[in-house]
Amino acid sequence: MRWRNTRKGYGWVAITLHWLVALVVFGLFGLGLWMVELTYYDPWYRQAPAIHKAVGVLLFLAVVGRLVWRGINPSPALPGSRIERVAARLVHGALYALLLAVMVAGYLISTADGSAIDVFGLFSVPATVADLPDQEDVAGVVHFWLAWTVIVLTGLHAAAALKHQFIDRDGTLMRMLRPGDIDSPTRKGE
Repeated sequence: MRWRNTRKGYGWVAITLHWLVALVVFGLFGLGLWMVELTYYDPWYRQAPAIHKAVGVLLFLAVVGRLVWRGINPSPALPGSRIERVAARLVHGALYALLLAVMVAGYLISTADGSAIDVFGLFSVPATVADLPDQEDVAGVVHFWLAWTVIVLTGLHAAAALKHQFIDRDGTLMRMLRPGDIDSPTRKGE
């Protein structure tokens, strides 16, 4: 079983973290859209935000873990033209930066009143900044727009992966579905 990346393919750790982060991001996005429509008397009015916050903290830890893993375990070489490789690096960097920024904004919303974030009774994340002017409102607007930006950029990322897999036929998507040394088939004319 291949845990680490190679020059040609991703290992199980990178693959698992990639799909875990993707699923959690889309789940939190959906939960966030749903919970802001709840009324005070809805039974989920307090429970949904508590789940959203706790899972958000765990997602933050997963993203940091993914960045550490990426730092100590280099990614496989990117296929495509030079401009596609540069675009891929920029999009990946933007996704990581936006994910961290949306979670910082979420933290600022959640701790604006000085309360800690409880993570399913396992531990709490204390409020370290709670006295900024209009902290909850400003962070809420930032969180909302950053979350939408992450979703749109993730859609572009997925579209590019599908283009590489089904039009270019270079095995890009397969590298993120199963570990190993997957040789990219050459395109016609190369």
